[in-house]
Amino acid sequence: MSNGQREREEALRGRARKLRSRTETSPHNSPPPLRRRHAPPVPPFPLHHLRVGSPRLHLEGHPNSPHGFQHNHKRHVSIPTRRITILHSTPVAASAVTAAVSAPSEQVLAGGIIKRAFNPYGSAAYSFVTMGAYRGGLNTFAVVGLASKPLHVYAKPAYECAWLSLAGEKISSAAGYKILPDWGYGRVYTVVIVNCTFPVPLNADNSGGKLLLYASTSGGGDASFNTTDTIEALAEQPGTLDTALFTSRPKYDYLYCGSSLYGNLNAQRVREWIAYHVKFFGPRSHFVIHDAGGVHAQVLEVLRPWMELGYVTVQDIRDQERFDGYYHNQFMVVNDCLHRYKFMAKWMFFFDVDEYIYVPPKSTIKSVLDSLSDYSQFTIEQMPMSSKLCLSADYGKTYRKWGFEKLVYRDSKKGIRRDRKYAVQPRSLYATGVHMSQNLAGKTTHKTEGKIMYYHYHGTIAERRESCKMLINSTELTYDKTPYVLDTTMRDIAGVIKKFELKMIGNRLQKTRQ
Repeated sequence: MSNGQREREEALRGRARKLRSRTETSPHNSPPPLRRRHAPPVPPFPLHHLRVGSPRLHLEGHPNSPHGFQHNHKRHVSIPTRRITILHSTPVAASAVTAAVSAPSEQVLAGGIIKRAFNPYGSAAYSFVTMGAYRGGLNTFAVVGLASKPLHVYAKPAYECAWLSLAGEKISSAAGYKILPDWGYGRVYTVVIVNCTFPVPLNADNSGGKLLLYASTSGGGDASFNTTDTIEALAEQPGTLDTALFTSRPKYDYLYCGSSLYGNLNAQRVREWIAYHVKFFGPRSHFVIHDAGGVHAQVLEVLRPWMELGYVTVQDIRDQERFDGYYHNQFMVVNDCLHRYKFMAKWMFFFDVDEYIYVPPKSTIKSVLDSLSDYSQFTIEQMPMSSKLCLSADYGKTYRKWGFEKLVYRDSKKGIRRDRKYAVQPRSLYATGVHMSQNLAGKTTHKTEGKIMYYHYHGTIAERRESCKMLINSTELTYDKTPYVLDTTMRDIAGVIKKFELKMIGNRLQKTRQ
């Protein structure tokens, strides 16, 4: 046996001894005691009657609290003494370790009682999966990620935050506020936003530091252990913190946060969508596209000209598919976008790439949003369009028409609730959702009918063949028991959008195929 092999064998036996010392506990041992902690520090600005995270944690307005609310914690969980650090992980030869550990077996106790043994192996889900961590100010941070859904539904995991200064100052700590923004839609994993608010500004001298997140199971998963993972969530190098970012005018007036794009998308529809919205939002706008597998070569080709002009950022998030969450981890993606670009935009929009924002003639997006500036959030009315019905006047020419140019029949059914999309002033939000945010400071309004709306061409983005299935010569009809009316609002401005695209990027996309 070589020296290298002998060293690896010794290391393996050492791991096995440590694992045995953890698993061979008395059958009557109770979970480690939980000691009471001091009340955690409050966020940097008041949150009146804001319900944060799970039903177990409420922040209610209270006149005796200097920040406008009091804490209503049923229990404060202490950080366990035993911590498992996962800053860098290396795969272990699990089979070899398992072979070296003798699992407890059943025993016959006094009186003839057979005591059965339960031997755990492996792990069903990670305690925490980070996507990003971001500053929310001088003393507050947000950590965005996924966590085991059963752990949060049936147990009480806890989080604590710590700041380690590179200047050698004393470590600062704060309780982590857990926010679960996905409305219970999670699968194996649920989305978790941890807000870390410290009592004093951190890295004020720009000497650098690290944000550590302690994620504790609090006995969830295995009541014999109160395991805590130590996660290096954020690192700031000396001289890199720009505090002016938190108070200066944002770089963009409007920023689009896109949901996860996946599947075999229609490149022509994406081409139309981006050209329309660059024209609609104007030069101080930006679009963040999240590629969960949908930005194939043809889609990237139509986005590339706008990327080169600085209007579009594409983020490859395909690795999130490893973790089984709701709808390609859509809630995590939009929350990461919110916190990543929080101080870069005055208004942030959340909608899909088969939806087109519209304001009536004589209005502009600026005039509409100026009228809504007292609100932190507003929702947008939907105009549902048929994805099959077209005008008979387009016979023989439909393949040359853009999608929103030829699909001109609107669902006119009344008395039903339709999904709405929304826009926010991001500096007021702690977390967000797909159709609106429920974790914000400030007011929300839904009374935007007639001011702003979105035309929804459901399913057309994933249709690679000709959309027009029926050609109609009528202003009203009923199709598949749904009433439709002719609505040429978007058709009438198609020519303007085509000329704008030609002016901005030339004819390089003229031969784009569906």
